[in-house]
This record gives sequence, structure tokens and C-alpha cells, in this order.
Amino acid sequence: MNISKIAIEKIKEFEGCRLQAYQDAAGVWTIGYGHTYNVRQGDRISQWYADDMLREDLENVERQLTELHDPEVLHMTQQQLDAVVSFVFNLGIKRWQYSTLRRLIMYGKPKELIQKEWMRWVFAGGKRLPGLVKRRQWECSRFFE
Repeated sequence: MNISKIAIEKIKEFEGCRLQAYQDAAGVWTIGYGHTYNVRQGDRISQWYADDMLREDLENVERQLTELHDPEVLHMTQQQLDAVVSFVFNLGIKRWQYSTLRRLIMYGKPKELIQKEWMRWVFAGGKRLPGLVKRRQWECSRFFE
């Protein structure tokens, strides 16, 4: 199970890269390409470290997905895996694990229901964000390629 280079580049595009810690739309301290673990105000990193953290973060997401033991996740196409890893990287494994989106996918529900549910995940800090709309559109499109 490995995310594609296409997906990595899209995640980089969606996340953007900041080498100095900042608070994201939800108020979480973030650095690099959306890295949030153990980030504090005033932290600074190099571009090399940002790339390395992203690689590690994506490997961690893949490991977490594998540990759920969902047969659907373990047998996804490359495109489906790319979409789900992007979603989980953005929102976290717990949100994925208990989401209606995951259940719809697991139970093989119709494409239209899955697409509609996917597009509900476009809010941060109580606001609908255009960047999240674009990201969810790409993920949903990639999932059904």
C-alpha cells in the first residue's frame, strides 16, 4: 500500500508549505505541509525537513489505515487509496474511522451517496473553505477514476 506521486503532489498543492509554524483555519499549530504533531509557536524548519515530515506523515496514515483491517481499504485501487490517504491526512484517522463516508464505502453504497457525503467535509472552524471544497472535489474524483 503506497500513495502515488500524483497524490503526494496534490497534497503538497492543497496543504502548501510553510517553514515557520502557523495556526491553521481551525487554530491548530501547523508547519511544513500540514504537519501538526508537536508543533509550537515559533518553530522553524528547512524545506528538506518539511518534505521528510510529509513522507513520514503519509506513511503513518497508510499504517493507520492498514491497522483498521478494512477489507475495502486493503483492496482499494491506487486512485481510491490516494483519495482516502489525502482525506485522512487532512482530517485524521479518528474522523475517518467513525465517519459515515467510511461506512458508505465499506458497504458498497451507490456512487452518488458517497460523493454527496464526501462533499460534506468542507468546513474548518465552522466555515466552508474554498480550499477544502477543491480538495474534496479532487479526492472524490480520484476515488472514482
